[in-house]
Amino acid sequence: MEITRLHVGKRLSEVAIHNGTVYLAGQIADDTSADIIGQTREVLASVDRLLTEAGSDKTCILMCQIFITDMTLFADMNVVWDEWIAAGHTPPRATVEAKLANPACLVEICVTAALR
Repeated sequence: MEITRLHVGKRLSEVAIHNGTVYLAGQIADDTSADIIGQTREVLASVDRLLTEAGSDKTCILMCQIFITDMTLFADMNVVWDEWIAAGHTPPRATVEAKLANPACLVEICVTAALR
């Protein structure tokens, strides 16, 4: 049983790949001064980058979990999501309101995808 990990840190790896499946750690924005639209765009760009590095892409997403700090931000987050997601490849998804570890972060996104 081989597990490949990318961007391994002291506390977590950004990516784990096992048995044809890619697991991403929760992705947050570096620019926490941005609004929900800016943070969501940055987070989805990170998802794209990590999936590509792992040998996958957004058309292969199996499940997505989205955590936002305030459900009043849901519609604006969805505007960015709808622009980003590949038509015909919308994955199962859950979106919940949650208190995030960094109070300046408005959104965190976790993705599980198949390898291409």
